[in-house]
Amino acid sequence: MQTIKYTFIGPIRQALTMARLPQKGALKDEQLHVIQEAGILIKNEEIYEIGPYWDLYPEAQSIGAEMVNLKGDFVALPGFIDCHTHICFGGSRSKDYAMRNAGVSYLEIAKAGGGIWDTVTQTRKASLEKLAQLTVKRANRHLKDGITTIEVKSGYGLSVEDELKMLRAIKLANENTTADLIPTCLAAHIPPKDFQGTLRDYLKKIAEEVFSILKEEGLANRIDAFIEDTAFAPEDINSYFQKAKEIGFDITVHADQFHTGGSQVAVDFDAISADHLEASGDKEIELLANSDTISVALPGASMGLGVAYTPARKLLDAGASLAIASDWNPGSAPMGDLLMQASVLGTFEKLSNAEVLAGITCRAAAALNLADRGTLEIGKLADLIFFPTDDYREITYQQGKLKPSIVYKNGRLV
Repeated sequence: MQTIKYTFIGPIRQALTMARLPQKGALKDEQLHVIQEAGILIKNEEIYEIGPYWDLYPEAQSIGAEMVNLKGDFVALPGFIDCHTHICFGGSRSKDYAMRNAGVSYLEIAKAGGGIWDTVTQTRKASLEKLAQLTVKRANRHLKDGITTIEVKSGYGLSVEDELKMLRAIKLANENTTADLIPTCLAAHIPPKDFQGTLRDYLKKIAEEVFSILKEEGLANRIDAFIEDTAFAPEDINSYFQKAKEIGFDITVHADQFHTGGSQVAVDFDAISADHLEASGDKEIELLANSDTISVALPGASMGLGVAYTPARKLLDAGASLAIASDWNPGSAPMGDLLMQASVLGTFEKLSNAEVLAGITCRAAAALNLADRGTLEIGKLADLIFFPTDDYREITYQQGKLKPSIVYKNGRLV
């Protein structure tokens, strides 16, 4: 029988619950539910009560809660959620970055043997244990910055054996970090150069030989694909996604990064999310806004490649749901600073604080199909982060330089 432990934290100058917000469309800061001088009572791993500190104080005392008295000013938020990363990889692509800054395009680098295939080569050389260690190191850096849930993709294996190695490494990493790692199979990242056969032959092989193992070993419940001129065309991916849906996988799509077409695939297959969208135009924006597919902006990729940002303002105004993720990867988005990237996206796209913070909390949770986190509400996971300030607006104002100084994951102090 589990021992019941109560923890009472406060007083908190402001608690932004991120609750009561619509899942789709534009948000104004006036819609934020802010509890002034708040207290949060935790029962084991979940939020038991949240409200004014002195209203909850007698109950906390009467049940023998551990009293965590905060000294100074703090703003509390749900733990941040990064719903799109590639932090399981080997090697570095600093050479690619230098070439891009010297004027060579991302696609030209890829065609010359750099790009994703370079990381594939280095990742294949790394052992499962080494990949797990690297993933834990990166996840722990994220955790220190208040990111308590991290999606992690495969996609640098591009063979049955190496994709499974990556996903097993992600599973091992998840057992060795306090953060929650949410695995995604991205075996359809780019066409493997060493595969003997057509693109459809490769996808058929992955579907037949990998999908069942993912279910048997609990390696992933999400299937992703990169729809792009240098990756997979919509007509290539249809049977692959259809097979995935029949088995019961959630679908997500790398869509509209350089060319359009991917968002249509995402909507056609009722994908949980369509990620990137830098090339999306009015047609794609309307399509996404009229669907249940969540749009995921990846400002880190725009910074890394020097290209336009996802049209976040237009998506929100059209009625879409917008999450924001780091795309942390060795090539196009090597920085991996979610809060800084989200804050800068807010500046360029004129996003409210509510829209930015929802994009990395409640709406990011929805992009991962997770209903147990993303808000500070009774019954939700006690993933809590505390910023040393008395005004939540300082968080985006300081553009990522203000970091949380206290992080709780599943009710435990990290």
